[in-house]
Amino acid sequence: MKATTHVLLISDQAAPNLLAALDPDLKPKEAVLVTSRKMRRRAEALGGVLRDVGIMVETVDLDDEHDFAGLEAALLDIAGVRNGPSVALNVTGGTKLMALAAKSVADTANWSVFYVDVDTDEVIVLGQGRPTRRKLSEHLRLRHYLRSYGFEIEGDIARRGLEPRHRELLQTLIIQVGRMEQALGQLNGLGQACENKRTLRTGLSLAQLDNPDLNALLRNFEGAGVLRVTGDTLQFTSEADRAFACGGWLEQYMYDALTEAQGELGVRDKASNLTVADGSDVKNEIDVAFLARNRLFMVECKTARMDRPEVPKANETLFKLSEISKRVGGLGARGMLATYRPLRESERRLANALNIEVICGADLAQTRERLKRWVGPRLGS
Repeated sequence: MKATTHVLLISDQAAPNLLAALDPDLKPKEAVLVTSRKMRRRAEALGGVLRDVGIMVETVDLDDEHDFAGLEAALLDIAGVRNGPSVALNVTGGTKLMALAAKSVADTANWSVFYVDVDTDEVIVLGQGRPTRRKLSEHLRLRHYLRSYGFEIEGDIARRGLEPRHRELLQTLIIQVGRMEQALGQLNGLGQACENKRTLRTGLSLAQLDNPDLNALLRNFEGAGVLRVTGDTLQFTSEADRAFACGGWLEQYMYDALTEAQGELGVRDKASNLTVADGSDVKNEIDVAFLARNRLFMVECKTARMDRPEVPKANETLFKLSEISKRVGGLGARGMLATYRPLRESERRLANALNIEVICGADLAQTRERLKRWVGPRLGS
């Protein structure tokens, strides 16, 4: 099936329309985006991506996506100037009523019709006989995927591997998750004090100097070259090391676990510490993001206690993560909260209700297995 024009029905899910349009064997010269008023911004974002790869774009606005006769009329207008097998209808998107009206017009206009199965990376060509299936050769990347939802990635995409000097430190932090919890909270406070004063140096109180757990933690970070302690003064080696000590280490741990499991998960693209901005320049930070099964997976990492007045509460964090996941990645996006602190049962129930996966406390030692269960089987397996 090779067509010069794709007719695309716009919905909250951009992946089915992108996959076929970007595939070298299916890429059309032109795309006609059929959209309701509600999906107009989705159509504009998708159109921007398609134009970037050299596809001409026309948008057809529907007056009422609930009016079947009106839908048919609008689609027949398209068919009036585009008919025959050079036109292919991607029936994956839109509402069910839009799909039914489009299929009816496609049969009349002799368009080919196909459906994209994002879970198996296959195009299913529909016809009079038995449907045929073929594998897609194009894999979505984060920049195209996010742009199709109206978000731009600021700067370069970071895909940093774990530094060798950090590996033993992270293993210690995960193995001793219970013992280190209070000391990590104190280290976060010291690092925050440095950030507030725009310095890498801060003093240690007598109580902190006499705290054996904090001293053990500082020696571990000192051994990794993150900081050094001289007398009653703590100094971070660099601003990057300060950020690493204040929670960046958990982001790095999650990213490293993802890297180790990416073959089994079928990860297509991944990044850490992303900043994305929408058309109004509203920015969101994503600690770890990756694409698998043509869906966006987002991980929020927290090392600070979420039961103190000065930090967001666990419930607030869960609601925010749920909202951002859907807004940035569509209905198919998935969110995870990875936290060094244990959550209360009520917070776990809320996470379950919001469809947010949680890895916390001692569960972090099984992160790789938990990622595999969360993402599900690899494409085509």
